[in-house]
Amino acid sequence: MAEKQVVIYTQPGCAGCLREKKWLSDKGVFFIEKDIREDEQALRELTGLGSQATPTTVIRGEVIIGFDPKKLGEKLEV
Repeated sequence: MAEKQVVIYTQPGCAGCLREKKWLSDKGVFFIEKDIREDEQALRELTGLGSQATPTTVIRGEVIIGFDPKKLGEKLEV
């Protein structure tokens, strides 16, 4: 599988974030995690994407809001 850049915006206590990170790891997908509580720039990026929710995932410029295994699987081809 060709490497695809995956960025996930998360925050502490987010159950969907934990589920998505486990799902991605279980599929062997490398991802960059950005904690919006610890990183003000990450929070600005998140709102710039038109989202205020976590997890928000960006795959090759496409934004997926919330943990959606079906959409993630389609975009990642896993």
